[in-house]
Amino acid sequence: RERSGRERGHELQRQRRHAHYRHQQRYLDRVRLQWRYDDWRRYDYDRDPYFWSAPDYRYRYRGRVYEINRYGADLLREAVNRGYEEGFLAGQADREDGWRGDYRDSYVYEDASYGYRGLYIDEEQYGYYFREGFEKGYADGYHGRYEYGRRVGGELKVLAAVVAGILIFE
Repeated sequence: RERSGRERGHELQRQRRHAHYRHQQRYLDRVRLQWRYDDWRRYDYDRDPYFWSAPDYRYRYRGRVYEINRYGADLLREAVNRGYEEGFLAGQADREDGWRGDYRDSYVYEDASYGYRGLYIDEEQYGYYFREGFEKGYADGYHGRYEYGRRVGGELKVLAAVVAGILIFE
């Protein structure tokens, strides 16, 4: 991840996308801090009563049905919200740089790991839902609007109806 982020940073500087470069660097700093302080690789799942609680939700991901408890569902919602916020900031940066709007052109969209702690769901699914939120946030940030989300107490959050359309729980 780090190497790819550095390579993308050089490319952004070469393209004179200074605002997007700053956004990417802040994202990489947050991911580094998260990995430093949130070492989930040594997490003791056997002692986590929430990890072993009964599933409350069912959802489909890539044609397969998964069951999760409310803590897993909360983490999926968090992935959508974190993605939305990062997408919004990336979209704003591209607008500021005068760059054509394409959310897939962002390293943050590609990485999609910020906020993942290794609990309740796997990283691939977290990344998928992060990207879903990122796409909506990017559109709002790039176009300077709040169609899919709102600013709530200093944070950017996806509208509940939008989350419900992305995360379809049974």
